[in-house]
Amino acid sequence: MIEIKRIDETNKQDINIPNEPFSLFGRMVPRLVDGCWSYTVEKFDEISEMCFPDENYSYEEMKADSVFLGAYDGDICVGLAIMQRGFLKYMYLYDLKVNKAYRRQGVGNLLIEAAKTVTRENGYRGIYTIGQDNNLAACQFYIKSGFRIGGFDTEVYNGTSQEGKADIIFYFD
Repeated sequence: MIEIKRIDETNKQDINIPNEPFSLFGRMVPRLVDGCWSYTVEKFDEISEMCFPDENYSYEEMKADSVFLGAYDGDICVGLAIMQRGFLKYMYLYDLKVNKAYRRQGVGNLLIEAAKTVTRENGYRGIYTIGQDNNLAACQFYIKSGFRIGGFDTEVYNGTSQEGKADIIFYFD
Protein backbone atom coordinates (compact mmCIF):
# COMPACT_ATOMS: atom_id res chain seq x y z
CA MET A 1 0.00 0.00 0.00
CA ILE A 2 1.29 3.43 -0.96
CA GLU A 3 1.61 6.01 1.80
CA ILE A 4 2.20 9.73 1.24
CA LYS A 5 4.64 11.29 3.71
CA ARG A 6 6.39 14.61 4.02
CA ILE A 7 10.06 14.36 3.26
CA ASP A 8 12.22 15.98 5.93
CA GLU A 9 15.77 15.80 7.27
CA THR A 10 15.43 12.08 8.06
CA ASN A 11 14.66 11.03 4.49
CA LYS A 12 15.89 14.04 2.50
CA GLN A 13 17.78 11.85 0.01
CA ASP A 14 14.39 10.80 -1.37
CA ILE A 15 13.91 14.14 -3.14
CA ASN A 16 16.37 12.84 -5.71
CA ILE A 17 14.52 9.81 -7.01
CA PRO A 18 15.64 9.37 -10.60
CA ASN A 19 13.62 10.50 -13.58
CA GLU A 20 12.42 7.69 -15.81
CA PRO A 21 11.33 7.71 -19.45
CA PHE A 22 7.79 8.48 -20.52
CA SER A 23 6.02 8.10 -23.86
CA LEU A 24 5.43 10.99 -26.23
CA PHE A 25 2.33 9.99 -28.18
CA GLY A 26 0.57 13.28 -28.80
CA ARG A 27 0.24 16.97 -28.09
CA MET A 28 -2.36 19.05 -26.25
CA VAL A 29 -3.26 22.14 -28.28
CA PRO A 30 -4.86 24.84 -26.11
CA ARG A 31 -7.11 27.49 -27.53
CA LEU A 32 -8.36 30.72 -25.95
CA VAL A 33 -11.67 32.04 -27.30
CA ASP A 34 -13.56 34.85 -25.58
CA GLY A 35 -11.58 34.33 -22.38
CA CYS A 36 -12.32 30.58 -22.18
CA TRP A 37 -9.68 27.91 -22.63
CA SER A 38 -10.34 24.68 -24.47
CA TYR A 39 -8.05 22.18 -26.13
CA THR A 40 -7.78 19.57 -28.80
CA VAL A 41 -5.45 16.59 -28.95
CA GLU A 42 -3.12 15.77 -31.82
CA LYS A 43 -1.89 12.17 -31.84
CA PHE A 44 1.59 11.56 -33.21
CA ASP A 45 2.12 9.08 -36.06
CA GLU A 46 5.11 7.67 -34.19
CA ILE A 47 5.44 7.19 -30.45
CA SER A 48 8.78 8.11 -28.93
CA GLU A 49 10.22 8.29 -25.43
CA MET A 50 11.72 11.12 -23.45
CA CYS A 51 13.46 11.31 -20.10
CA PHE A 52 14.24 14.52 -18.24
CA PRO A 53 17.75 14.77 -16.81
CA ASP A 54 18.02 14.08 -13.08
CA GLU A 55 17.82 17.29 -11.08
CA ASN A 56 20.17 16.64 -8.13
CA TYR A 57 18.03 18.75 -5.80
CA SER A 58 19.59 20.15 -2.63
CA TYR A 59 17.27 19.73 0.34
CA GLU A 60 19.21 22.31 2.33
CA GLU A 61 18.94 24.94 -0.40
CA MET A 62 15.25 24.29 -1.12
CA LYS A 63 13.73 23.53 2.29
CA ALA A 64 12.89 27.14 3.25
CA ASP A 65 10.53 27.63 0.30
CA SER A 66 9.50 24.06 -0.52
CA VAL A 67 7.36 21.26 0.82
CA PHE A 68 8.44 17.78 -0.27
CA LEU A 69 5.95 14.93 -0.48
CA GLY A 70 7.00 11.36 -1.10
CA ALA A 71 4.92 8.37 -2.13
CA TYR A 72 6.27 5.34 -0.28
CA ASP A 73 5.91 1.65 -0.90
CA GLY A 74 7.24 0.50 2.45
CA ASP A 75 10.55 2.31 2.85
CA ILE A 76 11.04 2.96 -0.87
CA CYS A 77 10.13 6.36 -2.32
CA VAL A 78 8.33 5.70 -5.62
CA GLY A 79 6.91 9.16 -6.28
CA LEU A 80 7.64 12.79 -5.50
CA ALA A 81 5.79 16.11 -5.42
CA ILE A 82 7.62 19.34 -4.66
CA MET A 83 5.45 22.31 -3.73
CA GLN A 84 6.99 25.78 -3.63
CA ARG A 85 5.66 28.80 -1.82
CA GLY A 86 4.94 31.81 -3.96
CA PHE A 87 4.00 35.43 -3.53
CA LEU A 88 0.70 34.94 -5.35
CA LYS A 89 -2.35 33.02 -4.16
CA TYR A 90 -1.21 29.75 -5.74
CA MET A 91 1.50 27.34 -4.63
CA TYR A 92 3.66 26.07 -7.47
CA LEU A 93 3.83 22.35 -8.12
CA TYR A 94 7.50 22.44 -9.06
CA ASP A 95 7.92 18.74 -9.74
CA LEU A 96 5.73 15.67 -9.88
CA LYS A 97 7.07 12.27 -10.82
CA VAL A 98 6.23 8.63 -10.29
CA ASN A 99 8.51 5.67 -10.92
CA LYS A 100 7.58 3.92 -14.16
CA ALA A 101 6.59 0.65 -12.42
CA TYR A 102 4.04 2.55 -10.29
CA ARG A 103 2.41 4.67 -12.99
CA ARG A 104 -1.31 4.22 -13.71
CA GLN A 105 -1.87 2.91 -10.18
CA GLY A 106 -3.16 6.11 -8.56
CA VAL A 107 0.16 7.25 -7.06
CA GLY A 108 0.07 10.58 -8.92
CA ASN A 109 -3.50 11.14 -7.68
CA LEU A 110 -2.42 10.50 -4.08
CA LEU A 111 0.41 13.01 -4.45
CA ILE A 112 -1.92 15.63 -5.96
CA GLU A 113 -4.45 15.15 -3.14
CA ALA A 114 -1.66 15.59 -0.58
CA ALA A 115 -0.45 18.69 -2.48
CA LYS A 116 -3.98 20.14 -2.29
CA THR A 117 -3.93 19.61 1.48
CA VAL A 118 -0.54 21.34 1.78
CA THR A 119 -1.89 24.24 -0.28
CA ARG A 120 -4.90 24.72 2.02
CA GLU A 121 -2.77 24.33 5.17
CA ASN A 122 -0.50 27.10 3.91
CA GLY A 123 -3.37 29.50 3.15
CA TYR A 124 -3.13 29.42 -0.63
CA ARG A 125 -6.06 29.54 -3.02
CA GLY A 126 -4.79 26.68 -5.15
CA ILE A 127 -1.99 25.14 -7.18
CA TYR A 128 -0.42 25.97 -10.50
CA THR A 129 2.01 23.91 -12.53
CA ILE A 130 3.44 23.63 -16.03
CA GLY A 131 3.31 20.76 -18.52
CA GLN A 132 4.99 20.51 -21.90
CA ASP A 133 2.38 20.43 -24.63
CA ASN A 134 3.90 17.27 -26.14
CA ASN A 135 3.74 15.38 -22.82
CA LEU A 136 0.12 14.50 -23.48
CA ALA A 137 -0.10 11.95 -20.66
CA ALA A 138 0.91 14.60 -18.09
CA CYS A 139 -1.42 17.23 -19.57
CA GLN A 140 -4.36 14.82 -19.54
CA PHE A 141 -3.47 13.77 -15.99
CA TYR A 142 -3.72 17.38 -14.79
CA ILE A 143 -7.06 17.89 -16.54
CA LYS A 144 -8.43 14.64 -15.03
CA SER A 145 -7.15 15.79 -11.61
CA GLY A 146 -9.35 18.89 -11.76
CA PHE A 147 -6.83 21.39 -13.12
CA ARG A 148 -7.78 23.84 -15.85
CA ILE A 149 -5.69 25.55 -18.50
CA GLY A 150 -4.77 29.09 -17.49
CA GLY A 151 -2.02 29.99 -19.91
CA PHE A 152 0.15 28.93 -22.82
CA ASP A 153 3.81 29.86 -23.39
CA THR A 154 5.03 29.34 -26.95
CA GLU A 155 8.36 31.14 -26.47
CA VAL A 156 10.04 29.38 -23.55
CA TYR A 157 11.96 26.77 -25.57
CA ASN A 158 13.10 28.98 -28.44
CA GLY A 159 16.84 28.64 -29.01
CA THR A 160 17.08 25.39 -27.02
CA SER A 161 17.21 21.71 -27.92
CA GLN A 162 13.49 21.60 -27.04
CA GLU A 163 12.56 24.21 -29.68
CA GLY A 164 9.07 23.69 -31.12
CA LYS A 165 7.55 22.72 -27.78
CA ALA A 166 5.43 24.95 -25.58
CA ASP A 167 4.36 25.05 -21.93
CA ILE A 168 0.78 24.82 -20.80
CA ILE A 169 0.08 26.39 -17.41
CA PHE A 170 -2.48 24.50 -15.34
CA TYR A 171 -4.38 25.81 -12.30
CA PHE A 172 -6.39 24.14 -9.58
CA ASP A 173 -8.58 26.06 -7.10
